Amino acid sequence: MDPVRIKRLRFRAWRRGFREADLILGGFFDAYGAALTEDELTRFERLLEEPDQDIFAWIQGRAPTPAAFDDDLMARLRAFNPARSGAVQGGG
Repeated sequence: MDPVRIKRLRFRAWRRGFREADLILGGFFDAYGAALTEDELTRFERLLEEPDQDIFAWIQGRAPTPAAFDDDLMARLRAFNPARSGAVQGGG
């Protein structure tokens, strides 16, 4: 696993500019990033290209998730609880 890529993804996940998205995406990456497969890392990277408000709405179920992102990774993001992971204290 490329440590530069991991560091870049962690930074991007925590620095969304929208605190709720930071907590979910950053916390999720801190908790599971090291265990993600190459394919999952690529899909997470693509997800981070999307607008924060859209990602947050998809995770919260307030907007339909586009087929390109409606997969097992999104299911894991939906199930992720930042409070249980300690992400509320986090920040990468």
